[in-house]
Amino acid sequence: MTIDPVTLAILKGRLEQIADEMDATLFRSAFNPIIAEAHDASHGIYDAKTGDTLVQGKSGLPIFVGVMAFAVKAVIEKAAKQGGVHEGDVWIFNDPYDGGTHLSDFRLVKPVFRDGEVFCYLASVGHWHDVGGNVPGNYNPAATECFQEGMLIPPVKLYDRGEFRQDIVDILSSNSRLPLSLYGDLNGQINALQLGEKRMNALLDEYGDARVADCMGELTARAAQMMRAQISNLPSGTVSAEDFLDNDGINDEPLKIALDLIIDGDRMVMDFSRSSPACAGPVNISRATTIAACYVALKHIFGDVPANAGVLEPVEFRIDEDSLLSVRAPKPVGGYTETILRLIDVVFQAVAQIAPELAMACAYGTINALSLAGHRGNGQRWVMFSFFGGGHGAHGAGDGLNHGNAPISTATIPPLEILEAAYPVRFTQWALRPDSGGAGEFRGGLGAVYEIELLEKQADVFLFGERGRFAPPGVVGGGAGALNTFHYQQADGEHVPPMASKIVGVHIDRGQKLRLETPGGGGYGHAFERNPESVARDLRLGYITAEHTEADYGVVIGPDGSVDDAATRDLRARETAQ
Repeated sequence: MTIDPVTLAILKGRLEQIADEMDATLFRSAFNPIIAEAHDASHGIYDAKTGDTLVQGKSGLPIFVGVMAFAVKAVIEKAAKQGGVHEGDVWIFNDPYDGGTHLSDFRLVKPVFRDGEVFCYLASVGHWHDVGGNVPGNYNPAATECFQEGMLIPPVKLYDRGEFRQDIVDILSSNSRLPLSLYGDLNGQINALQLGEKRMNALLDEYGDARVADCMGELTARAAQMMRAQISNLPSGTVSAEDFLDNDGINDEPLKIALDLIIDGDRMVMDFSRSSPACAGPVNISRATTIAACYVALKHIFGDVPANAGVLEPVEFRIDEDSLLSVRAPKPVGGYTETILRLIDVVFQAVAQIAPELAMACAYGTINALSLAGHRGNGQRWVMFSFFGGGHGAHGAGDGLNHGNAPISTATIPPLEILEAAYPVRFTQWALRPDSGGAGEFRGGLGAVYEIELLEKQADVFLFGERGRFAPPGVVGGGAGALNTFHYQQADGEHVPPMASKIVGVHIDRGQKLRLETPGGGGYGHAFERNPESVARDLRLGYITAEHTEADYGVVIGPDGSVDDAATRDLRARETAQ
């Protein structure tokens, strides 16, 4: 069937709207602020036979959409062993080795039937507040096996031919410190899938199954065609990049993530064979997660290519079995976010060597997963889990974003008003961090300073972060952003984590504070190429301090705050000549 361009555009928009409505439904109904406020969730439409991504929502996390293709494939394979998929079935699981990411992310997969056959799958994934394990909130930087990170649920039926299985929900609820939150999030995901099925059936009734199926196939084919064209514009050859994680939370040794990027005509090979082997701590990731992270990185670079499985059709992956980037159970994977951020960084660094006009410097590179947990005066348990922002990398068209969220997602940083209303804490500072953006012709975005005071009698503190020892690099001659720092108060004074960015079970008392200073993004281009007026503006706004205008940018600022042009030319000439 031939699809005219207008119909194709209309159906593309209608399909995306279905995924967007599923996103909105969950965001509005979830009990958990990480989903409701931070939008740590996603929805998509997937192929009936392969599970490949067909359409993704624009508001959910791209990393989820990429990895959910593996989750849907896992359901297809499991169902084939159990007599097939039936109308009214809904599958639920969080197995990170058979669908990617970590145990906090619960996936629901629902088939859409037409005339007795599966037309497509709808899938929902959301980060639940607490799923058991040793650490409230589940980011356990000291885990040495997945059983210390939470409950692991393989693909099982939540609905069997339309019949709700309460026993599954009872098992899930009994393994959470916050069963009410779990129950609300689960029902929000169920509602999102039910709405998605309703909208999909309405679309199919209006346009016909064959026409919509042809549209889905055409969108995938066009994405693959566009991706090949983009790769063809790159110079053939091999470039390499490597970056490091601070440690794995168990052994205080850096871990290497290395990429050899090979361009061969309209094909790309992403070879991670030189990366570190699997480690003892929870910064390992599965192969599915690695591929999904590369999908996100490529979409950042080639933004015009439609977001579906066609993006990866001309890309080959070389990932050693049992490496840091391809582990199997029971290796811990709870800190997957830190590792995929470094994966995206090495892709950016590699592309900068062959196509600087497409490249961007590295963002701050850590979500700084912070958990505080304790009991209120009435004995009620409370668990605050949140992630925090930092500076994004600069690019060839401008400065990096100040205080953004991680480039793995479109999630938002939970507002302090929501966190203060929900938990016994007070934010005594929430501000941009001066001098944290990497210097360059275009400056890296600024990180942030968060200071949190405990209002309850006592709490335990857990932090899972990165970039405490390896700053976010710049590209094309740009400087690195500032390092990540964390301080906490106790009766004997102020402390920092021995492993720089990770701590487990530190006790603090009422009135004591935590202080998190997040990295800025890397810079783009040499700092002496920056417009002196831009440096003066950054100084006026407090983005940089006076000691850095000359040292980093070679710009002399007069007593009145204006640029001394002659002195600036002389200083830059002297520094360049050395």
